[in-house]
Amino acid sequence: MREYLRPLPLIAILRGIRPDEALPVGQALVDAGFRILEVPLNSPQPLRSIAALASAFGDRCLIGAGTVLSAAQVDEVAAAGGRLIVMPHSDLAVIRAAKARDLVCAPGIATPTEGFAALAAGADALKLFPAELLTPAVLKALRAVFPRELPFLPVGGITPQNLAAYVDAGADGFGLGSALYKPGDRPAKVQEQARRFVQAWTAARATQGA
Repeated sequence: MREYLRPLPLIAILRGIRPDEALPVGQALVDAGFRILEVPLNSPQPLRSIAALASAFGDRCLIGAGTVLSAAQVDEVAAAGGRLIVMPHSDLAVIRAAKARDLVCAPGIATPTEGFAALAAGADALKLFPAELLTPAVLKALRAVFPRELPFLPVGGITPQNLAAYVDAGADGFGLGSALYKPGDRPAKVQEQARRFVQAWTAARATQGA
């Protein structure tokens, strides 16, 4: 996963996107520098959107699904060409199913117990969720006990304004939801919001001398 996080560690969560919107919105995000696109499975016809994005951008982007709740859904995402499995929880069976398919997996965790169990099951990154509840202080405490090379990705309520506090606490990247894309947003609007996030990330890293 670090290969795709390295250029820009921001994950676009396209919850609610329709298949006919996927390519223009995806292009707007790719043009803004995004390299990881996630279509939650509670979106309209999500597998069609994943297949379209994977076909168009899969050679340069990591495309996959969010809100994956079962091993059967892992198989469906893989069949659609998705290579990323993102979960709101830390179901070890889903993580193992993703790794059996050689897919990248980022389960949602809120405690050290969940995090270490997910890591043992093969998780490639940990999604700190919901970030509205898990403050930068919580992330800093978690960061102190987990391997430094393991990416921590806060998700939930992240905005260009609060991103820097999580970076200071040790965030390696972010999942971006409604502040980046809401159903019905036009590609130009999504691209402008994407650029604000890119600017916020660049500024936060600059303050660390990175």
